[in-house]
Amino acid sequence: MAYKSISFCFFILLVAAFSSCSGKLETGSINIENWKKDRNGCLGLRFQDLEEIKELKNTYLAKNNQEIIITFGRPDRVELVDKSQSFFIYFLEPSDRCDEKIKKEPLKVLFRLNAINKVSEVTVTTLNP
Repeated sequence: MAYKSISFCFFILLVAAFSSCSGKLETGSINIENWKKDRNGCLGLRFQDLEEIKELKNTYLAKNNQEIIITFGRPDRVELVDKSQSFFIYFLEPSDRCDEKIKKEPLKVLFRLNAINKVSEVTVTTLNP
């Protein structure tokens, strides 16, 4: 009897663990391997996917932060604006952390996250949050 009870509890924990996991998001024709290799936009590989990002950006609304990280890799920068929102920043053009000197603010993708870590806005811009 104790064995059945333990097995049942283990089964419930296993189901809960797998159902709460986040998966990768739809990325269309974006080359995710190149995206993840191009930290801070230094290699210029992310810029090749600019049009696809613009087309897909609204599909990422209401997704959670873990889904964004699993899909696109660790953000180049994370900015906490206040207690209720933060930004994940992925550079499409070389940022100030690259070897070359930049003359203008680089193009970037901003994922605005609300207090419950859901994406509330996706913007492709040269402006800072």
